[in-house]
Amino acid sequence: MTVRHYDWLAHHANFTPDRTVWTDLHSGRSFTYIEAEDRCNRLAWHLQNNCDIAKGERIGVLAMNSTDMMEIQSACAKIGAIFLPLNWRLTVPELDFIIKDADPKVLIHDLAFADEAAALKESTDVAYFIETTGGGGDTPYEAAISAAQTNPVLADLTHDDVWTIMYTSGTTGLPKGAMNTYGMAFYNAVNLGIPFRITPDSVALTILPLFHTGGLNCYTSVCLHTGGTSLIMRAFEPGEVLRLIGDPDQAVTHFFGVPANYLFMSQHPEFATTDFSRLVCAGIGGAPTPIPLLETYGKIGIALQQGYGMTETSPAVLAQNAEMAINHPGSTGKPVLHNQIRVVGEDGEDVGPGVNGELWVKGPNITPGYWNRPEATAEAITDGWLHTGDACRFNEDGHYFIVDRWKDMYISGGENVYPAEVESALFKMEGIADVAVIGLPDERWGEAGCAVVVTAPGQTLEPDDVIDFCRDKLARFKIPSDVKFIDELPRNATGKVLKRVLREQFE
Repeated sequence: MTVRHYDWLAHHANFTPDRTVWTDLHSGRSFTYIEAEDRCNRLAWHLQNNCDIAKGERIGVLAMNSTDMMEIQSACAKIGAIFLPLNWRLTVPELDFIIKDADPKVLIHDLAFADEAAALKESTDVAYFIETTGGGGDTPYEAAISAAQTNPVLADLTHDDVWTIMYTSGTTGLPKGAMNTYGMAFYNAVNLGIPFRITPDSVALTILPLFHTGGLNCYTSVCLHTGGTSLIMRAFEPGEVLRLIGDPDQAVTHFFGVPANYLFMSQHPEFATTDFSRLVCAGIGGAPTPIPLLETYGKIGIALQQGYGMTETSPAVLAQNAEMAINHPGSTGKPVLHNQIRVVGEDGEDVGPGVNGELWVKGPNITPGYWNRPEATAEAITDGWLHTGDACRFNEDGHYFIVDRWKDMYISGGENVYPAEVESALFKMEGIADVAVIGLPDERWGEAGCAVVVTAPGQTLEPDDVIDFCRDKLARFKIPSDVKFIDELPRNATGKVLKRVLREQFE
């Protein structure tokens, strides 16, 4: 067997061949490291010999979560191709833009997206389309693996080579393809593995989409690096997640979700009786976490370990260990090992403790830039420092707090208002199941807050009830001046609230 320095799968296939690397919960298929190594070598050979893929060419994937996604990324690592996971929630015109920008030669697509693939075949220059179900069976994807040889020509790679391109969600403007290198993946595995205690014995439950850094790199790719196991769920369902976490046969040790995942789990009837005792780490990130949600899990003995990151940072930037999660709720932790950060004011100078500024990040975990977008790269990165676009502050003890997105902040009567702070207060109100706060134009104050509320089942609230609840909890300028009620908040595939959609709806 030929073992390459940057091939994580091949390494563990050599050291622990019979350990399970991936289990597909949707189909029930499970692969050991040696089985996965065989399949990935065959897929790599097929891409080289039947699709004429060379180092640096892109392999697009439009598919729901499955072990196929991890096979494709690992096959790319063998031949130096670039893994291009696509957001399956996008429309055909949005996918068309990304494909024309990234120019993949191959598109591997789920049978569920056959119509989208057919449309893209007409509108783009993709040369090869390969269909899969994400669960085996008689498909072109499985046939290609079965018919292929196991000896692809391995590419020479360094940490500076691009492994994956992940396009930002495009909530504002056109999406940008953040280039993620092998070095970024390595340093993320180290940066997350230490505070979250990921080892070869770890079993991670993956529920976020694998086209997103939260699904791919928290903690699926980290478990691949350490030689652990990942259970891959096709789509998040709160009751099923609780069942899996409580099942001793699954022995889940690591779970990562966004606040919405944990919120929906806490509202499920099975939450109170779930056995969380085998969890080594319950990680949370992707958006500021309301304190009441942390308290809900704290009451049952679960300390949610907060972290902060971005697609452009691979993603770990800040993290809490278990002790921090217990003693410093609300903090996003401290800088990870291989990482530097600054909190910068509007004048470009660093601010002191307790002052809000923009978080800047520098280190080997930072993207070299955006695919085909040198102007966007130059705008986002200054002397190696990535401008995150997130408002942040730190205290005297060096604990950092992500306040909100700069773009979600609004200015009311000359005062900066961070919606996450208002949302955290409102989550304490009985009768509110979900809430988002946005700033809307106001003739008197410039902008004023609007709370968009989802009421709990069987509850009835009036706008004045919500506003009155805030009066002794928030400064006057932070109290929403209006309240709208909605059946469900619009969210993207990772659970983040699409505040742009809310602003468009209620302006």
